[in-house]
Amino acid sequence: MMRKTLLLSALLVPLASMGMAAGEEKPKDKKTSKNCWGARVWDETARRCVKPKESGFSDEQLYDAVRDLAYAGRFADAQGVLDAMSDQDDYRVLTYRGFTTRRLGDIELANAYYRQAIKVNPNGFLARSYMGQGFAEAGDKVAAVEQLREIQARGGAGTWAEQSLIAAIETGKGYNF
Repeated sequence: MMRKTLLLSALLVPLASMGMAAGEEKPKDKKTSKNCWGARVWDETARRCVKPKESGFSDEQLYDAVRDLAYAGRFADAQGVLDAMSDQDDYRVLTYRGFTTRRLGDIELANAYYRQAIKVNPNGFLARSYMGQGFAEAGDKVAAVEQLREIQARGGAGTWAEQSLIAAIETGKGYNF
């Protein structure tokens, strides 16, 4: 009996310590802007959520927060962060304005933003893809394919923008984060 107890102890101690080690190594969830309430951004230095205009963040940092919020489905909050960016005519600002506006249901205004983005950057694959996805969702496959052809003609074959638009044309559903 004692031999069985020693054997069992010898087996359980390493297993228990492995469990503790695994628990200690588990990464903590990284806080991001999607953890913030409203149109606020996570400030890693301050360790709290702050208003984007008061953050002192660069446009690049704000852009990351916009993507974070948009991918979390918080489109109005993402637009609030877009408002804080210094260049409202920037291709990425216009593209994400279009994306968030489309997701909020205003297709006409979204397409106006996409067209502005494409005017700023005719080779902008992302704006073309998102606009094409909106066309596919609305059942206008001809317009969606037109954007797909533009992406391909401008060197975007094999990109995420092309692949997600192809999927939208096939399924009638745009990319949803």
